[in-house]
Amino acid sequence: MRKWLFGPMVFLLVSCEYFLSQEERTHRLVKEELASIDWNDVDQYPLFDECDETASKNVQRVCFQEMMLQRFSDTLSSLQLSLENDLHDTLKVDFLIDEHGFITILDIQEKQDLEKILPGFKEEVGKRLNDLTTVAPAIKRGIPVSIKFRLPIILNTAN
Repeated sequence: MRKWLFGPMVFLLVSCEYFLSQEERTHRLVKEELASIDWNDVDQYPLFDECDETASKNVQRVCFQEMMLQRFSDTLSSLQLSLENDLHDTLKVDFLIDEHGFITILDIQEKQDLEKILPGFKEEVGKRLNDLTTVAPAIKRGIPVSIKFRLPIILNTAN
């Protein structure tokens, strides 16, 4: 008699999954899948036309960083600055590349108080950097996504 009761009890315990509705199973699978995604990493970095989309992720990242720094340098080199004293500072530029590939400057942080030395400098830099060309957006699981970056820009007016 005990063997007869033991078999159905085990079956009932193991088969609880069969009693869940399709919606509950789908919800559980979605939650498990979302928990397994690394939201701090992308499958493909944003790419400029000069970068190879078939290259490894590390090569793509390096290409993106080099091209972005080159674009920043080209954009900022046209600024005409007039200073009484030498300036050496590092700007930290936080920017966003949205899911359409548009580049937007979020914040510019500096160590010194540049606003006193160069009034309107941050606004001018922000305006010029916001005019950068678009890029191919970052990709996560086959979907274009937004991604934030921080790049340092060194200002050095000493000879």
